Amino acid sequence: MLLSIVNLLFISMPGGSEWLLIVLAVLVLFGGRKIPEFMRGIGRGIREFNDAKNNVKKEIEDGIAEKDTKQSTSSQAH
Repeated sequence: MLLSIVNLLFISMPGGSEWLLIVLAVLVLFGGRKIPEFMRGIGRGIREFNDAKNNVKKEIEDGIAEKDTKQSTSSQAH
């Protein structure tokens, strides 16, 4: 079962010639001047996503640490 899923994923992935056609199509559609702007936009989006992901992770870790601190303080008071 797992082997068939892996084979299906590899079959559906584009190979070298397909990637070349995709790159050429992007060059024709956007032109050489727009591609750096497009890549900068993608980079900004990835950076914002990673920042948001790190903020959520930090909030969760802070919440867990705060909960642990409250539990240890309440157990010491009793």
